[in-house]
Amino acid sequence: MPSSVIRSFDYDPADQRLDIRFVSGRHYSYLAVPQREVEAMRRAFSKGGFFNRRIRDRYDFVERRD
Repeated sequence: MPSSVIRSFDYDPADQRLDIRFVSGRHYSYLAVPQREVEAMRRAFSKGGFFNRRIRDRYDFVERRD
């Protein structure tokens, strides 16, 4: 299901980095995210809800400027 908050996301398993681009245009990299979390996010009905519950306040992040 498309998200009203998340435009797209991608995962680099070697770096355990989850890159999320939001509908607002902001782009963040979440660090040390286990692959099992990303797999669960892919399966989640609400990507935004999953992000808010399981990613947002649990992992360090950096804002990307690209």
